[in-house]
Amino acid sequence: MKFKSIIGVDVSKSTLDAYLKINQCHAVFENNEKGYQELVEWVMENSGLILAEELLFGFESTGIYSSELALFLEKHSLPFYIISGLELKRSLGIRRGKSDKADSKDIAEYLYEKQEKIIPTVLPKKVIQDLKKLFNYRERLVKDRAAYITRIKEYEAVVSEIKLKVYQKSNTEVIACLDKQIQTVEKEIDKLLRKDELLMNQYKLINSIKGIGPQTAVALIVLTEGFTLFDSWRKFASYAGTAPFPNQSGTFRGKTKTSKLANKRIKTLLTLCAGTAIQYSTEMKTYYKRRIDEGKSKMSTLNIIRNKLLARAFAVVNRNSSYVDILKYAA
Repeated sequence: MKFKSIIGVDVSKSTLDAYLKINQCHAVFENNEKGYQELVEWVMENSGLILAEELLFGFESTGIYSSELALFLEKHSLPFYIISGLELKRSLGIRRGKSDKADSKDIAEYLYEKQEKIIPTVLPKKVIQDLKKLFNYRERLVKDRAAYITRIKEYEAVVSEIKLKVYQKSNTEVIACLDKQIQTVEKEIDKLLRKDELLMNQYKLINSIKGIGPQTAVALIVLTEGFTLFDSWRKFASYAGTAPFPNQSGTFRGKTKTSKLANKRIKTLLTLCAGTAIQYSTEMKTYYKRRIDEGKSKMSTLNIIRNKLLARAFAVVNRNSSYVDILKYAA
């Protein structure tokens, strides 16, 4: 699409730094409903263009700090594009110094150069947005719980036995509280899924695959936006960091390996799922053992199993039928 001007917005916790490309002016607004309205009014006054047809807002995804801005723009039918932070960073090359004002200008300049290839962002349906927030919140709680569990082990190593009970009791109580909160969030996730027949069906289909558990199923639904963002499991494998890529240059021929550019969250979950599949799926266990006996790498074999699980998840959703373990029917 071709836009007459771009508004680069650097989003922080409390402010929005906006840069209007058409006349190279900059302004700062509060990161709230009032600030969003003032931003739009400022753009109209300084551009003289039709907002919904000639201007594009661009900003990086900063989680909860940018989500409300995206919702506001969508509500008022104003086109916007959420840019990957890594994509922007790599486009800038070597640079010295950093400021919110400079960042907003960089966003506007980058999107102005790439605008013919840009398709404005369309937010997923509300249930997906709500699921994503709950899923992310659950992850935070799980990380907090893991930190407290680690602390107990640290205290056991350095604190005398007499004083240790105080630390153990305190941390154990916090862990129990976090366990309760995690269960509460999981119940809310389950309620959201049950309200949407399509997503609940996808959730059940994915869980029919031996090795994939409830949290990985939710993660797949959230990250694929109900299996609408990726048209094949191979593309999602690239996004997740489980797709192997060649490592060659000139006469050098390195090992084919996965990229470090990945969504480490889903990659970790898939690794855990692969480990579970090796233990409880006869097919995967046999496959893993055969490759190891042949002298193949354990990590490459584990990655193959991760991709097998991904392929099955996409397959059951696309054909709308549960996974069938045909091996157990073999004579």
